[in-house]
Amino acid sequence: MDERDEALRAAHDAASAFLAGLPDRPVWPRAGLEEMRARFGGALPEEGGNAAELIRELAAGADPGLVAIPGGRFFGFVIGGTLPAALAADWLVSAWDQNSGSSTMTTATVALEQVAGEWILDLLGLPAGASVGFVTGAQVSNLVCLASARAAVLRRRGWDMARDGLTAAPRVRLVVGEHRHGSIDRAARILGFGTNDLVVAASDSEGRMLPAGLSAALEECDGDPVIVCLQAGEVHTGAFDPFAELIPRARAGDAWVHVDGAFGLWAAAAPGLSALVAGAEEADSWTTDAHKTLNVPYDCGMAIVRDPADSIAVFRTGGDYLMYASLDPWDLTPELSRRARGVPVWAALRSLGRAGVADLVERLARNAAALERDLRSIPGITVVNEVPFTQVMFRLGDDAATRALGAAILADGTAAVTPAEWAGRAVLRCSMSSWVTTDDDIARTLAAFERLVTTGS
Repeated sequence: MDERDEALRAAHDAASAFLAGLPDRPVWPRAGLEEMRARFGGALPEEGGNAAELIRELAAGADPGLVAIPGGRFFGFVIGGTLPAALAADWLVSAWDQNSGSSTMTTATVALEQVAGEWILDLLGLPAGASVGFVTGAQVSNLVCLASARAAVLRRRGWDMARDGLTAAPRVRLVVGEHRHGSIDRAARILGFGTNDLVVAASDSEGRMLPAGLSAALEECDGDPVIVCLQAGEVHTGAFDPFAELIPRARAGDAWVHVDGAFGLWAAAAPGLSALVAGAEEADSWTTDAHKTLNVPYDCGMAIVRDPADSIAVFRTGGDYLMYASLDPWDLTPELSRRARGVPVWAALRSLGRAGVADLVERLARNAAALERDLRSIPGITVVNEVPFTQVMFRLGDDAATRALGAAILADGTAAVTPAEWAGRAVLRCSMSSWVTTDDDIARTLAAFERLVTTGS
């Protein structure tokens, strides 16, 4: 027990030092993978060592290979920081070590997750009775929701997938947008859908699905059972599908409607931005993450299904040694054993309150607008998207220069943005996702870009 306490103190000291140093450390790692492997690799020692000393060695050795994700100038991918209450709650989750699948056994953590789920439904304007399954992220959430959708649309056609499987089942079609996230295709592939089962609906220049495109795609499905996948927050542009127009059209075709809102669904929690998701509450399932916009630690996503029976039909497990209640967490997702990843969500929401969540989301959008405005003032830079939410996408005059600028900002260390392609051209993407980002962080980032564009190095 003394060794454990000493190790925990060493971990606390190392974590505090890392967080305190974020404002001054380079945002991108200073050491590559091979250097990190060399530092930690080699043959497994015959004898073990003192836990606290090991933790101190681990922290020191890993430091040059760490990304400053929890800091204010990490704008890569779509990755949030970590709110203080959420981080501390996550430490407790590890210490408690509760296998949070059973509401009969792990009553505290399941209760916390259930309350967190109810708060999320309320904040996002989703049906109060929907199921909320806590998963690793949007990828697994999309998988869970599409699996639930497939079983449901087959059941409407009189096919019991649990009994008869998929052999000889009616063909199910997925209607997707041109600019859907890759996790939709990956989830579909895991579930056994081929590319020929996907029907692509036309989108506009910002990636929003066109109502006429949806109508044409539904006609192409030719009466097959249909799942329509919409999007709240295109990962490059931040654009939102026009849900109020699209969902009634999908409903007319007896389609299940799924909304992938990994980061964008949180716009519903902010009065000044909620119009972006108007109508999305009429869908059948929703994907969102807490480790993005809500700023809890990795990994934490939510699979939300309007009718819990649709989740249970696919995921309720077996085993006469397991303890069941009316609705257990392991009824809602593929995981039987997992940590209580919803507890940091409870802590984040409780620490912020309704007004704090709204302020967080609106502040992220304001930061994106400020970055967009001042990027436009730098000669040679063109902002590519409309910036309705938290994503800013920009480029230089040619692809090679754009890619070089992306590499230069990472080497410079002031900020991190990530490269992408849009409309066949190289672009750089900035995602405003962290509660830590300040006006000074934005100013330092803009100054670095202006210097790098001017000097070319």
